[in-house]
Amino acid sequence: MKVVFLGTPEFAIPTLEMLNKNYDVVLVVTQPDKPGKHNKLTEPPVKTKAKELGLDVFQPVSIKEDYQYILDKNADIMITAAYGQFIPTKLLKSFKFALNVHGSLLPKHRGGAPIQRSIINGDLKTGVTIMEMIAKMDAGRMYSQEELPILDSDNSDSIFSKLSVLGSELLFRTLPDILSGKNQGIMQDESKATYSYNLTKQEEIINFNKKSREIFNQVRGLATNPGASFIYKNQTFKIYETKIVNDSTDKIPGTILSLKNEFKIKTSDGAISIILIKPQGKKTMPIKNFLNGQRIFAEDDVII
Repeated sequence: MKVVFLGTPEFAIPTLEMLNKNYDVVLVVTQPDKPGKHNKLTEPPVKTKAKELGLDVFQPVSIKEDYQYILDKNADIMITAAYGQFIPTKLLKSFKFALNVHGSLLPKHRGGAPIQRSIINGDLKTGVTIMEMIAKMDAGRMYSQEELPILDSDNSDSIFSKLSVLGSELLFRTLPDILSGKNQGIMQDESKATYSYNLTKQEEIINFNKKSREIFNQVRGLATNPGASFIYKNQTFKIYETKIVNDSTDKIPGTILSLKNEFKIKTSDGAISIILIKPQGKKTMPIKNFLNGQRIFAEDDVII
């Protein structure tokens, strides 16, 4: 069976490696290189891995308009995992099977940010679904699912890593029965569908008027990319890890309660203590390192 694989981030690499080991991957399609530091182009992780494996790589700017090279490969199967572009119906229909490794328990969390939003929403579990690709977003029939608990110690980075492996293993177990026709899949219950669209810049900003658990989940859900943040004195501070702490004072949310060995900020129902911070223009650092010598914040200042 000839396979065309579409994927872009680290999440997709275990699936690509599994397919390359067990099937004939004739083409890897990924997003174009992006400008990085000093305008140097940065390859998507999937492209780097595909080159290591000696596989042909195709990077259309818009797959809706540029897909003839894919058709020319005459592959039997299309497999996608976090590719990042909407695939045209004509291309989907050119394969015997078009399947997706989706990072949620469908029909919940359809869309481009299911992992991040599952954590931000406070879900207790997530998972992977092997599904049929159709014109409607993440609405195809489901062939298999596997659950994964979301722990308080998890963030989007750790869940991405866990689900990338889980998805690869689930596809490996499921694909033979799909190809043979033994697994016909089941339709999704549209009444239970929810959507997790891509995150906006505004959603990165921490609002200390929210409850501590909401802020804790926001920070975990955004993790190190793009990261939650707040702005103070015209400087942006990225926050990558926090913990919930008790506080019964009547100070307004956003008040800095302590800068002695911790950076504690009042919330609507308690407080948050910052563990990892990245000041604007500087590296990420443990909070104790940041507090040593900082002159920006003072106790009782209010972060709005």
